[in-house]
Amino acid sequence: MADSARIDVWLWAVRVYRTRSLATAACKAGHVAINGQKVKPSHLVRVGDEVRATLAHEKILGVKALPLKRGGAPEAALAVDDRTPPPPPKVETPAQVLRDLAKGRPTKKDRRDITRLRGY
Repeated sequence: MADSARIDVWLWAVRVYRTRSLATAACKAGHVAINGQKVKPSHLVRVGDEVRATLAHEKILGVKALPLKRGGAPEAALAVDDRTPPPPPKVETPAQVLRDLAKGRPTKKDRRDITRLRGY
């Protein structure tokens, strides 16, 4: 293993992005930062750096190793220290109002009940 690697290659090798071109595009769009600095795809990453990659949510990754090629998932897991905090707990939603649709339009009472449950 080398002492540094391109960030787009590293993100692809540790399976953060499915393809290297997606990793390159994310870097160009400013969705990848190393130690707090937004970087270009050719920026070098070293062991001990902190990488923040924004996908649907932000992932915080520590660099433990620099794989030269994309390997299996167990190899990728050894190269990354995942520091991403767990997602917040899901908020329970009230039960949906179920009514017999064959009855036709809701009555005034039905509409008020629906409005109260939805919180309007």
